[in-house]
Amino acid sequence: MASKTIKRLKEESTYAAKDIYVLEGLDPVRRRPGMYIGTTGSEGLHHLIWEVIDNGIDECLAGYANEITLTLLAGNKIKAEDNGRGIPVEKHPQTKKSALETVMTTLHAGAKFGGKAYQVAGGLHGVGVSVVCALSSWMRVEVCRGGVKYAQEYSKGKAKTKIKKVTTCKNSGTMVTFEPDPEIFKEIKWDLKKILDHLRQQAYLTKGVKIKIIDRREKPERSYNFYFEGGLASYVKYLSRGITLRHPNIFYGSGERNGIIVEVALQYTEEYECYEESFANNICTGEGGTHLTGFRTAITRTFNDYARKNGLLKESDENLNGEDVREGLTGVVSVKIREPQFEGQTKAKLGNPEAKIAVETLVSETLSDFLERNPQDARSILEKCVLSQRARKAAKTARETVLRKGVLDGLALPGKLADCVSRKPEESELYIVEGESAGGSSRQARDRHFQAILPLRGKILNVERARLDKILTSKEIKSLIIALGTAVAEDFNIDKIRYHRIIITCDADTDGNHIRTLLLTLFYRYFKPLIEKGYLYIAQPPLYKIQIGKEIKYAYTEDQKAKILKSLRKTSGISIQRYKGLGEMNSEELWETTMNPENRVLLQVNIESAKEADRIFDVLMGDEVLPRKKFIQAHAKKARSLDI
Repeated sequence: MASKTIKRLKEESTYAAKDIYVLEGLDPVRRRPGMYIGTTGSEGLHHLIWEVIDNGIDECLAGYANEITLTLLAGNKIKAEDNGRGIPVEKHPQTKKSALETVMTTLHAGAKFGGKAYQVAGGLHGVGVSVVCALSSWMRVEVCRGGVKYAQEYSKGKAKTKIKKVTTCKNSGTMVTFEPDPEIFKEIKWDLKKILDHLRQQAYLTKGVKIKIIDRREKPERSYNFYFEGGLASYVKYLSRGITLRHPNIFYGSGERNGIIVEVALQYTEEYECYEESFANNICTGEGGTHLTGFRTAITRTFNDYARKNGLLKESDENLNGEDVREGLTGVVSVKIREPQFEGQTKAKLGNPEAKIAVETLVSETLSDFLERNPQDARSILEKCVLSQRARKAAKTARETVLRKGVLDGLALPGKLADCVSRKPEESELYIVEGESAGGSSRQARDRHFQAILPLRGKILNVERARLDKILTSKEIKSLIIALGTAVAEDFNIDKIRYHRIIITCDADTDGNHIRTLLLTLFYRYFKPLIEKGYLYIAQPPLYKIQIGKEIKYAYTEDQKAKILKSLRKTSGISIQRYKGLGEMNSEELWETTMNPENRVLLQVNIESAKEADRIFDVLMGDEVLPRKKFIQAHAKKARSLDI
């Protein structure tokens, strides 16, 4: 029977010339939008704005514009305008259409390929604004050029009107207004904070350029202006706000090496974490690349040379390595390069070998000069680097001790761990619970096949205020590391993780909230890949048990409690129990509300913005009291439930 069906399908199918489909114009973009903007979710939606803004930024980089305005309009429309030269409107010799229509409706069409109009540009592939056109249900482009304003409208990548003269104008520039296509984007919701963060960053990277954002979606309208003369030095100052600085003067270096414009800035803080950002032609290269490698190589070599020369390292001492010189570093490197080689359309990594040489050369020269001119800054930085080296060696010994005693060598798991039967990480989960009482209830409530329980005694060490060598002296943290199976720091290996769901379960009180924050800080600082993989969760045990006769309802928030009581307002004999901790629940209640996969509510932990998360942890868990006080005062009224 199966063979007959296959034979029939073969006879019905054809493979001839007529079966070869040629996608014309911008059809490939609409058919596979993810190839061009990464995703049709929120990130891809906002990528449309970045692509349109990039055209104005390119005019600024070329020296023809100094002002960009982005306006959020009603009906999900976006308007972006610059005071550059304006897109050419004359007939294009190849397409026989206007240059404007060619740019808007043709992939890989733009002045960035010819080599004369732009010395540097972010939109390497020439698909930016045409992709926006393809993914918009409506778009209007207005160009002021040669004293005349021209306009043309488009829909879904095709011109809907002919280009026409609409009026005269005194200045030059381009204005693009578009509305994303709801057929492509299932949810169209602009995130003002995301937009402000991105455009603030662009203003830092393009010093002397004014970027204005106007939000007209509601009245009264709001406007924001960004303008920075200091470039990356101003950006590093912004990134280090609210953190105790190691030295007062920001290192800043800029110049041209072999036709590549390089700009770098750095400053050290009293933190233990390193924060680096890299850019190529104002495009954020989140995965780094050759320019970041050049930056790291140069600072490591320069600091070693200075330390040897000034007796901060003895002849018998080892050289500082990259990890030593990056502790507490906030650094930014930006290159402007004529022919950038990005990996893919999303431009996450720069591949040009010449960028490494250019950055390495400039940083070595300018940083050496900075250290000589600022000996106090130099000493403060190098003392931190040497201290980091000593801590690294101590941490290595401590790590080896943890691993020798751990499961990785085939020895026993922590005695307090009630492990699950399953050895398949994808189906196993670890509940981290607060205290022995909750540990006992959880062990009785769990499904032993796939649920493991690790009780923690008291509050763990605040890792925000300690180096790894001290952290590894904590019995609770050592037990957690061994239970996870991944090791830590240099030895960390996510492929060895023993559970794909790690669930933080704390009481709904002040101590519980504090313990939850301490654990989140630990995971963010030392197990961030687990968060990025989506393995970390926060359990949401109920706050209230509401009973009417034999019927029981659970409320997980104050709002849920109010709704349940409102629905029962005519009923008498209501019993309400407030749970302060997991230990107050019996095993049946704990299973039903918090551990049963069919009923429980889990909050998955993710990182929307790494730097913002980093800053908040610094504020909440760091040594400085004043920033924490200001944060609490500013956000206290926004808190709706401390249990979420």
